[in-house]
Amino acid sequence: MLSKTTNIMEDQKQTNKFSPLVFLSSLGAGGIATMPFVLMQYTTEHGNNLITRAQLWSNNFSGLITFYYYFLETIMISFTIIHFILTIYFFKKMIEWFKDKEFRNLLNDPLKNTVLLTPLISILMTMNIFIGPLRYFLPFLSNNFQNLFLPAMIFWTLLFIFIMYIEIKLLGISFEKGFNIDKINFGWLLHPFLLGMLTVIGTGIAAMSQNGSIANLAALMSLVSGSMGIFLLSIKMVVIFKSHFSAPGLPEKQFLPSFLIVIPNITLFAISAFRFGHFLEHHKGFELGAYFYLIISLSFAFEVWYLLFGISLLINYFKKDHFKDFYITQWGFICPLVAFMVLGTFVYEIVISSPILYGIFVVIIIITILLYLELLIKHIKCAKKTKNNINCKL
Repeated sequence: MLSKTTNIMEDQKQTNKFSPLVFLSSLGAGGIATMPFVLMQYTTEHGNNLITRAQLWSNNFSGLITFYYYFLETIMISFTIIHFILTIYFFKKMIEWFKDKEFRNLLNDPLKNTVLLTPLISILMTMNIFIGPLRYFLPFLSNNFQNLFLPAMIFWTLLFIFIMYIEIKLLGISFEKGFNIDKINFGWLLHPFLLGMLTVIGTGIAAMSQNGSIANLAALMSLVSGSMGIFLLSIKMVVIFKSHFSAPGLPEKQFLPSFLIVIPNITLFAISAFRFGHFLEHHKGFELGAYFYLIISLSFAFEVWYLLFGISLLINYFKKDHFKDFYITQWGFICPLVAFMVLGTFVYEIVISSPILYGIFVVIIIITILLYLELLIKHIKCAKKTKNNINCKL
């Protein structure tokens, strides 16, 4: 797996084209790395706060259960490494690409400039990696967790300022230049996706930090990014659905993966609301038991029917096109699966602790890994430009 990751980086050098959407591969790897962590966090008995490896193995597992948890840990380690390798490499390529006129043209195109947000989403996923898998394995991080909130807050604040600047700039370009609204697609939801990822980190700091000043500031800033994200998600979904309803048939096949981007958006804002509720309980003395149930159950209920709706639209695409084509946008299939499973673990803890639900989570993890590896192999083949039966569009 790691050798394949190295190959994809080397082979990318053979093409002059660069798309920020390649960060969907590093984002997806980071998402897969967090899946076992949240599964153990919300379905396994452990002490207070976030689960650590020492807490997990204090349960003295035996037999197949031992191998099962080793399997989950292997996933975390492997995909954490892939995430960091791809993130570092693609950032180097992107810095070189900034000098190209293609970057300036893309920046000023309201229909396409949302792809510039993908690297920032990947950076925020890196923060989740530190909070989740790395903290799980490294006693230094878990033992000094509260001491790390100040540097985390400083780093997140710098990202917050930059992301809000970028979001407002891109929205300004949309208003100033104008565009044909009938040509928009679900990829436009990268705006609220980024703001949702920013907010979920901020509300996490607010909920878990014992320092009142840090928690209060993080909560206030999260309300700024969260309210902007929810506003944009609401407006854009209405506009996008209106555009799709007025158009004949489905959009071109390279845009079809973006149908499911609604799911990670809903997950991020639901978890943000969940964490903000914990901030209110820990720092403001609120009692919000029913609030947590409503936020999680309603959000997951929406995702269930929307996922079924999205799959129904994509059945013919998977039968006829997916396995013989490769588009960068296909990496967009990973995040919805990750997001659905992650929100589902909250349902397991708060709404219903069902072994059937747990089994579904494990199946989703396996499907997501297989899909990621399938996309990785196709990406490598296309980057190498070797003879194959894949229709490539990098």
